[in-house]
Amino acid sequence: MEDMALTSAEPAFTCRFCGASRHSLVVDLGEQVPANAYVSANMVDQPERHYPLRAVVCHDCWLVQLDYVVPPETIFRDYVYLSSYSPSWVAHAGRFVESAVRRFGLGADNLVLEIASNDGYLLKHVVERGIPCLGVEPAENVAALARASGIPTETGFFNRSMAERLRTHGALADLIVANNVLAHVPCPGALVSGLPEVLSPEGVVSIEVPHLQRLLEGAEFDTIYHEHYSYFSLSFIRRLFQAHGLRVFDVEHLVTHGGSLRVYACHMTAGHPTSSAVDKTLAAERTAGIERAATYSSFDSNVHRIRDDLLAFIRDVRRNGKSVVGYGAAAKGNTLINYCGLGPSDIDYVVDQNPLKQGHLLPQSRIPILAPDQLARTRPDFVLILPWNLREEIVQSMSHIREWGGRFVVAVPKLELI
Repeated sequence: MEDMALTSAEPAFTCRFCGASRHSLVVDLGEQVPANAYVSANMVDQPERHYPLRAVVCHDCWLVQLDYVVPPETIFRDYVYLSSYSPSWVAHAGRFVESAVRRFGLGADNLVLEIASNDGYLLKHVVERGIPCLGVEPAENVAALARASGIPTETGFFNRSMAERLRTHGALADLIVANNVLAHVPCPGALVSGLPEVLSPEGVVSIEVPHLQRLLEGAEFDTIYHEHYSYFSLSFIRRLFQAHGLRVFDVEHLVTHGGSLRVYACHMTAGHPTSSAVDKTLAAERTAGIERAATYSSFDSNVHRIRDDLLAFIRDVRRNGKSVVGYGAAAKGNTLINYCGLGPSDIDYVVDQNPLKQGHLLPQSRIPILAPDQLARTRPDFVLILPWNLREEIVQSMSHIREWGGRFVVAVPKLELI
């Protein structure tokens, strides 16, 4: 009976992993501008391109994916997200490097390769330990920052062709890191197909992805945006890696991004024993119904509830003459704001630590982005934390807003005053 739920919203749908056509709608977030297409001062009169933002689930391989693909070149060639501007994320990367070096015995004779290495936020911890490394980053403006910091960085999209070229030039990695990048390629197999080409015989691949199970349970719909083409369970990742000759041998559960997985994989014949954590996670996903169509049917109604609660809150605040601003010009915040139809008359401005975003407008909503010191100047009554996954870090660093009676607010997974 589950096949009765198949949607006709996109009759030409073909799964980007298995090629199947059976699918159902997870959520429709309307027509939106890509979440990182920030508007510069000289572009305010230019029209913005809107694209459908719909997530669907394939009923054959159970990959959750967007059914409309914005070309990656449109999004990633000139990128404004810099990982180094989140102290907690840099610290997270440092802890991972320390653990991986110890666990896998990495030293001066090894090579660490990071895919989507951004501005070198992780590889700087590798360099500090005297371990050779190489970053691969598609955004030239961000790769230039990494190189200026002493991080060797190739510019381009990682795939089998690039991997073969790197191997020809002697790159064979003992650790490949790919944190929060697998979602950023339209066809995940295109990236994974390159991993065996540059992985040493006993080498390890470590990837981090937001966990689909957590996304569903927490109604984390704002993590859905055009540069996130897919959303992953361990069940799917294991299937994906097996298709390219790799074996998942361990998994860790992380609190980052509202709940993530760190998945370790190796060549099929490598000697890394498979941890019991793999079977435990797969069993938990089965219990949660990750591979049942009915599991996805209530997600849309939870999303509507979050939107309605936030709109009611802002209407009430404005009716009482109080002010609301945002903290963090994050992509997830743009999904939330634009799905709710908010603008400068609802949220006065958003502050962000990243100077590449300051002075711009948020895409679609056209809310101005200012430096954080603007908060002390205007003393808003409420600060809506848009990257809610960093709420503790933000509340601690911006605690001075309480001096004038200001309060923090989060909207996901439920409206909450802090």
